[in-house]
Amino acid sequence: MKKSTLVAAMAFSMTTLLSVSATAQKFPDLDKSPMDVAAYPNDYKDAAKLAKVTYSRPQLKGRSLEELAPAGKVWRTGANEAAEVTLYKDMKLGETKVKAGTYTMYAIPEKDSYTIILSKDLNVWGSYFYKEANDVARLKVPATQAADSLENFSMVFTKADNGIVLNLGWDKTRVAVPFTE
Repeated sequence: MKKSTLVAAMAFSMTTLLSVSATAQKFPDLDKSPMDVAAYPNDYKDAAKLAKVTYSRPQLKGRSLEELAPAGKVWRTGANEAAEVTLYKDMKLGETKVKAGTYTMYAIPEKDSYTIILSKDLNVWGSYFYKEANDVARLKVPATQAADSLENFSMVFTKADNGIVLNLGWDKTRVAVPFTE
């Protein structure tokens, strides 16, 4: 009886060991431009969010900002998939009313300004499939230069008198995108 229990236990162990290695998953390496989320309010304990942006964070890695986000060309506002902005209540981008919902955010960089675009297209890779006909709102905002440089593209929301501001920063360029109530 003891011998058969030992043999059965060994057989079970070998079967389990072989089946685990046969069905093991291969997971990809970490993304070089990891996804991030910025929300307002930015306190994770506050569930009453006004807005959220999901985007990937490319790095300069010795390249110039102009090389990665060329002037005059539609840019996905980050890396990989185009950034997506979710508004949890109706707001305005400039003078354009934008209904609560999720939108792809593009930008057209220029020397001293960025044109920010909200599009109704979703789940878009890059800006390769951008269609101006699907724009919901556009707003040209000034671009300023900071003293410090950011290696990773970053976004953060801040409070404004009549809404919120989505701040974009990369290298020494800073862009403030106002969403008003």
